[in-house]
Amino acid sequence: MSKIVPCIWYDGGAEEAARFYVTLLPDSRIVRVAHTPVDTPGNKAGDVITVEWDLAGQRFLGLNGGPIFPQTEAVSFQIATDDQAETDRLWDAIVGNGGQESACGWCKDRWGVNWQITPRRLTELVAHPDAAVAGKAMEAMMTMRKIDIAALDGAVAGTGA
Repeated sequence: MSKIVPCIWYDGGAEEAARFYVTLLPDSRIVRVAHTPVDTPGNKAGDVITVEWDLAGQRFLGLNGGPIFPQTEAVSFQIATDDQAETDRLWDAIVGNGGQESACGWCKDRWGVNWQITPRRLTELVAHPDAAVAGKAMEAMMTMRKIDIAALDGAVAGTGA
């Protein structure tokens, strides 16, 4: 197990969220569901308090902590995708399960957790050593919600496809 494990605070629903997340990527599983043995400010004895899961080999902890600390865009989880089909599948799964679209490949799941569905091609283009290529890719990305790899390649080629 990793020495550092991101803990995501939920206003309830940590187990439901974790069960959804592990369907998104291979090498993912629920590791442990813990119930609080006593009443806490946000939970009654027996309620799910924490959920541990592995998502593509990365360990996470979900804590049902209540409404005190809502999610913000200050923390997001980026998934590097290999092609448009994977980008579309993940975007559609998160947005289509009660989530919300945002800009530049960002979306929010129904629990308020922010995700970046980022094609590797986008990362490659915006880090391109030719500043003109990187600039065209960045400008194209800024107009998108879900990233469209063909449109990025078209913008870089000058066709704006």
